[in-house]
Amino acid sequence: MVLHTTPYSSACLHFLDGLSWSLVFPCYWFLDRLLASCVATSLEKRQRSQEPCSFLTLCVLISAPLYLLLLLASLPFALLGFIIWAPLQAARQPYLYTYCRPDKHQAEQGQAGGGVGEWRPQGRSFCFCSANVCLLPDSLARFNNLSDTHRRAREVGKRIHNGASRPQIKIYIDSPTNTSISAASFSSLATGFRRTSSLDQRPDQTHTTNGPADTEAEPATECPIHPSGATDCPVHPSSAPDCPLHTSGVQISISAPEPDPQEEDAETGNHRPGEQGGAETGSMTASRESLTRYHGSDGGIGISSNNTLSHVPRTSIFKRPGRKRRHGDETFDHEISAFFPANLDFLALQEVFDHGATTRLRRQLHRYFPYILSDVGRYGWKGCCSRFKFLNSGLMLASRYPILDARYECYPNGRGEDALAAKGALFAKVHVGTSHQEQRVVGYVTCTHLHAIEGDASVRCEQLDLLLQWGAEFRQSSSVPPEGEKVLEDLVAFDVILGDLNFDNCSSEDKLEQQHALFTQYKDPCRLGPGEDKPWALGTLLDPSGLYDEDVSSPESLQKVMENEEGRKEYLVFPPSKSQCPASSQKGRKIPLKGNGRRIDYILYSDEGLQQDWKLEIEEFSFVTQLAGLTDHLSVAARLAVSTGEEEP
Repeated sequence: MVLHTTPYSSACLHFLDGLSWSLVFPCYWFLDRLLASCVATSLEKRQRSQEPCSFLTLCVLISAPLYLLLLLASLPFALLGFIIWAPLQAARQPYLYTYCRPDKHQAEQGQAGGGVGEWRPQGRSFCFCSANVCLLPDSLARFNNLSDTHRRAREVGKRIHNGASRPQIKIYIDSPTNTSISAASFSSLATGFRRTSSLDQRPDQTHTTNGPADTEAEPATECPIHPSGATDCPVHPSSAPDCPLHTSGVQISISAPEPDPQEEDAETGNHRPGEQGGAETGSMTASRESLTRYHGSDGGIGISSNNTLSHVPRTSIFKRPGRKRRHGDETFDHEISAFFPANLDFLALQEVFDHGATTRLRRQLHRYFPYILSDVGRYGWKGCCSRFKFLNSGLMLASRYPILDARYECYPNGRGEDALAAKGALFAKVHVGTSHQEQRVVGYVTCTHLHAIEGDASVRCEQLDLLLQWGAEFRQSSSVPPEGEKVLEDLVAFDVILGDLNFDNCSSEDKLEQQHALFTQYKDPCRLGPGEDKPWALGTLLDPSGLYDEDVSSPESLQKVMENEEGRKEYLVFPPSKSQCPASSQKGRKIPLKGNGRRIDYILYSDEGLQQDWKLEIEEFSFVTQLAGLTDHLSVAARLAVSTGEEEP
């Protein structure tokens, strides 16, 4: 159970790898830029059409021949470097494990690390998220209508960090008559709130703050919801005048982490020359601005730039003793959210292929996640990967809990262009708590990306077979204690699979995958059965041709479009239709569309193998639009509750 913290076990091999790559990189970069200059995104085409003689067009005409000449000049050096680099890949570790110790400020705010404390008898909830971020080399990303991979990598990391560390509000209602709070009432909460790192308003309790400027607790002498002199509380109707501060049975918990003081340094001091041009300042939407912008239709409160609570995009409402169900007979909440879930615990990413993008993304994610597995996969020739691999697996796993063990396996049956990447599965065992009997409470998280080429259902089914087999082997091997040591058996809290499976549950072409045994061992929260999703389930694959449309250029606007049936038909990819040419764009087509788009990104969980009387249930499921303009996928997130069967004291 030794995690690999360096790409090579020997410093000599590490030096040779760096030397060889320094010889290969110029040729690689010139080739990437040459191809990128020949493949324009729809945004660039629009700009050129508006100004045929623009400076951008002139630069392309000059740079393309120049890149070609420099590419030819660098070929001899690249060949020499490749001869050294290729054999070294057989000794390369299958992943890189990095740990970033949270600084004092993050530790005080509780933003870094989920904390491995004593396991509570009543259980705990964990939040998982999966996202395909399409961080290919720039020339290849352009075939998905995306560009500027390194800028996008930084922006993806910033948005994930800002979304996961945003304020979270939970309102508990004990009164049998007060079971709902209108969205309009939240907008009136903007006045009277000071920004705090934690706020817990309960009867007969005090209001404390953790901010650096606060040195002592202050008694709650006035209701934070409405100022003194107000006749009606905006949370309650006039028929229920009780205030949450008083003994009305309503409890409000607000968590609002402070901004990272090193954010400005990270944004300005870590850039290489030429990386902070107009592309950075002209991003589709700034995450900080997205978190503070108010939209009347959202109806919430949150953190504004002047340190007041003005808008929170998601509010969790609970009615004791049971959780309130917002959607009829559904047993959990589900939503389309413009933000990543607050207090995100585990993040699985796919298509993080570019090495420079990996470094930039990892740096941003380490501001929130202490434990990260990146650079996952193999290059060159090795073992089951019989074909030469030009790209690694593209997988990345970030965790707020310590990673105890990890393993990567490469799918051996890739075909066509997919065989050029070392697609596979990354398995991790995480430590989430310790029981009263000093037993470790652990969870298993799997991140994977299946074969993408349409029509190769048999290939994907073989990969799903391997996924189940490798997962069982990993759980078995990681549960065996070291030889000679006597330790108590681990208590398993959850077993979750996250990733891009490249098939949906509605397409007739994907029937073979829909009926796979994977769905008998693992539960899909969005699925009713083979070929049938729940009515609220949403496709996660966006139509690349519409990525730069103003209607979907920001997280909020994309969220509103996805909430509208006509908008979904316009901007989501749907299952292929016999009456439509597969190569044609979907935008503006009039033929009937089945379902709500192709849902190819999954979060699956299994309650098999848990401790006796332990239960794993889904609390909420989200389709996340916060990466609008940065990728051609919607992200998916789920919060799972682990209950032990014991009553809360």
